[in-house]
Amino acid sequence: MVEPRLKSSISVSAMLRMGDAAGKPGMVLKRGDADAGAILLLLRGRDGVALFSQTRAQDGSEAWLRLSGPTPIDQASADALLARQLRYDPDLWALEFETPDLQPPFKLQTIAT
Repeated sequence: MVEPRLKSSISVSAMLRMGDAAGKPGMVLKRGDADAGAILLLLRGRDGVALFSQTRAQDGSEAWLRLSGPTPIDQASADALLARQLRYDPDLWALEFETPDLQPPFKLQTIAT
């Protein structure tokens, strides 16, 4: 049985509202498929940038994979990684949040890389 999921556009709207409420404003860098596009998060902080890709955990729950590795990366590396992901998946949503501490404005279940 397939688990019902929110449309990507609704998830994106909720993430942006949570960011605003937490004082970590966000914006859409690239609009993806409104119904089922995957979501990529770019967190911009004092020490660099972190990128997370939406995925599923082994139990099927929503999770996030840190694409940028365990330490922050510079803007040029983030831009290259984002461009590569967008070439691979044209339906991808890309969101950017200003997070001085590189912590997202909402809870993320992360998967080790």
